[in-house]
Amino acid sequence: MLFTVSAMTSFAILVRILANPLSNVFQKQLTQRSANPLFVISATYGILMLVCLAFWPQLRFTGLLFEFWQSMLISSLFAMFGNVFLVKAMHTGDLSVLGPINAYKAIVGMLIGVFLLNEIPGWWGLTGVLLIVAGSYIVLNDKQQRKEISLQSEKVGLFRRPEVKLRLAALVFSAIDGAFLKKAIILSTPTIAFFYWCAIGFGLTLIWISLTMRTTWRAQTTLLVSQKTTYLALCATVGVTQMASNVVLADMPVGYALALFQTSALVSVLFGYQFFNEQGILRKLIGAGVMVAGAVLITVLG
Repeated sequence: MLFTVSAMTSFAILVRILANPLSNVFQKQLTQRSANPLFVISATYGILMLVCLAFWPQLRFTGLLFEFWQSMLISSLFAMFGNVFLVKAMHTGDLSVLGPINAYKAIVGMLIGVFLLNEIPGWWGLTGVLLIVAGSYIVLNDKQQRKEISLQSEKVGLFRRPEVKLRLAALVFSAIDGAFLKKAIILSTPTIAFFYWCAIGFGLTLIWISLTMRTTWRAQTTLLVSQKTTYLALCATVGVTQMASNVVLADMPVGYALALFQTSALVSVLFGYQFFNEQGILRKLIGAGVMVAGAVLITVLG
């Protein structure tokens, strides 16, 4: 499948690659300060929704097709679970590991795109995705960690670790979210889809909070006030990330878009080292570099 990437889409890809790992940094910082992952996501949705209503009141649209609402509801539901699981994973896992794991989202997104949107990948596109997965293996192939585990006689594989399981679940939910979100964008615009992504996501998380956080939400609200700078930074980066994602999804197949997004692995590795002193930086950068090579194949020859 051949397609042309516009200048606007290329810029949106670059913005998304930089903003998404930064949002992960803020999410990890908040959970390290006792913020509940569900509350973090709900607050993010809510603040972004209020910003949309304040600056773009014309976004209160009517007359959208039933298929839009159906796709938007499904997308928001999967996005909510994916985001909550992501923040839970960030709480205990390394950013420089969990970021590259997200490369597998490209495979899930491509499969979903084939069946849901009839987006058939080309051979170079498939090769690019395989390179991304191979690069993620290099990032995750921590020999020192396996040695430590062996010395402790613990038979716990990488993909059986709780934070990795959560990250894998998050990427599957996120990939499904991306496919249905694209359908909603096709039936509206990236901006309209962004607003309802925030609004419906906020409503869904409020329901979840009312069922599971009746005794703790007040303490979380107090923490939100005390950590308002980090929360606002998180909302800004999440908002930029999601809006950039919508612009890209409107112009590219889901599988290829998700694959390109994973080139943020390089940034995730650097941020993990810079903000959390995570180790194995050279090996992780090499693996992330292989992933970038795969993304170049997708962009140029996919």
